[in-house]
Amino acid sequence: MDVVTRLRRLWISLRGSLWVIPGSMLGAVLVLALGLIEFDSTMSGSWLERYPRLFGLGADGSRGMLTAIASSMLTVAALTFTLTLNAVTQASAQFTPRIFRNFMRDRANQFVLGYFVSVFAYCLVVLRTIRGGDEIKFVPSISVAVGLVLSFGGVIVLIYFIHHIADSLQINTILSDVTKETKESVDRSFPEDSEDGSVEDDISLVEAAYQWVAVRSSGPGYIQNIDLGGLLDLAADHDVVVSIKRGVGQFVRSGSLLAEIGVLVASKTKMPDDEAADKVARLFSIESHRTIEQDVGFGIRQIVDIALKALSPSSNDTTTAVSCLDYLGEILGTIASRQMPGNVRSKNGVPRLVVIASTLEDHIDTAMDQIRVSGRSNQAIYQ
Repeated sequence: MDVVTRLRRLWISLRGSLWVIPGSMLGAVLVLALGLIEFDSTMSGSWLERYPRLFGLGADGSRGMLTAIASSMLTVAALTFTLTLNAVTQASAQFTPRIFRNFMRDRANQFVLGYFVSVFAYCLVVLRTIRGGDEIKFVPSISVAVGLVLSFGGVIVLIYFIHHIADSLQINTILSDVTKETKESVDRSFPEDSEDGSVEDDISLVEAAYQWVAVRSSGPGYIQNIDLGGLLDLAADHDVVVSIKRGVGQFVRSGSLLAEIGVLVASKTKMPDDEAADKVARLFSIESHRTIEQDVGFGIRQIVDIALKALSPSSNDTTTAVSCLDYLGEILGTIASRQMPGNVRSKNGVPRLVVIASTLEDHIDTAMDQIRVSGRSNQAIYQ
């Protein structure tokens, strides 16, 4: 597996994690606190005395203010986390559970949570350095002042967060976000300037000339990504053909057939061993859930699920279903403007990779079939 594929996998995993941005912010603010404390220790008291209203707090006053800021920031962080979970629960129940990860991946939610936790940690670090009374007096005045500024920023961040949560629960916002991510996935899967070595060979003719060795999955899950470039290079290096049997977004069980490695019957190339099969299997990314980054069908699936929930007798929300159709039309229009790749890829003019190539018709069926059945008695759906 090449470095780019590994980094892409890592990025997809980190982007879906709620702790990455807060953790990074926490590390950055700890460095900031230690740096400001060190800077305070080098400053002369005469310079600070020029601005007594800004830097005139004593040891007791600084402790009291930072303690109040730290306790309030921790309380607001808990409130932020609670509101986020409530929003996720409400959206999942009202629309579809498949949008749960969208809220987890929301950078605004991650930033807000990270901000409050970071200010709390900043205050704790500065608090432990304040000395007064019989001790050697040390009050990091600049660090304390920065803590006050960060607390004012927390008020602004809290107001923004409340607005963001209210906006993110609106159905059109959810549909717009899913559509945007799906179109980005279309750009990655079907680039306008694609030069992937596709040819229009008949798969049956290619397969008939080869002997095949099965490549099976080591565990269950959904195929998140297939490194087609790595498979193409591997097949060329070993003078074989790799035929993919499961596509991105499909679920595979333990031992399911992922691909087959073919060797020309008339060639002198030796049959691939278990090591070669393992190399091919490692180029399939299999996880417990689907992701939208390279799975166009998953983005379509989310919007279809929202439409089906809206058309159910318990909801009977025709307006939401019509909005889903509008956004599905936008996605399908983007796909229709792209050149669908061929199902056989070649390198140096030699067929090396047989893929499961999705067609526009496949995506139309995914987007429209179930909605058409569920909304057959709804006049607005057929307009």
